[in-house]
Amino acid sequence: MATFDLTLQDDIKNALRAGESEKLGTLRMLLTDVRNKAIELRRDVEEPEFLALVQKAIKQRREAADQFEAGDRLELAEKEMREAVFLDAYLPDQLSDDEIRGHVAAFVSEQGLEGPAAIGTVMKEMLQRFSGSADGASINRIAREILSPPD
Repeated sequence: MATFDLTLQDDIKNALRAGESEKLGTLRMLLTDVRNKAIELRRDVEEPEFLALVQKAIKQRREAADQFEAGDRLELAEKEMREAVFLDAYLPDQLSDDEIRGHVAAFVSEQGLEGPAAIGTVMKEMLQRFSGSADGASINRIAREILSPPD
């Protein structure tokens, strides 16, 4: 059993003991996602796949929070953001935009890439390289800045 799985199960037990129902529900949903992914893969979930599941869950909660805010349902938006914070604890420290920019620029330079057509190559490499420590939207935005010809 992977360390993230044991940590998740321990956190669920601690939330249950502490009576933290919101955190408990969030972590149980994540555990269900992990188990469903394992069934889909017909093997145990590995760490990069776990990190992808956590990132997806955080993204869903942030999008839901934005929709609730747009609908003037602030209490529900706050709940979604609290759940995103619970999940964020399972991700490694996030890289800053400057750190991502440095890695992307170095990769583009060493590979001799240019233009928007190279975005797929850059994204594939950077998502592998930053597994869990940078979100795809940030990488994509920065890669597009670097690959776009100066005006």
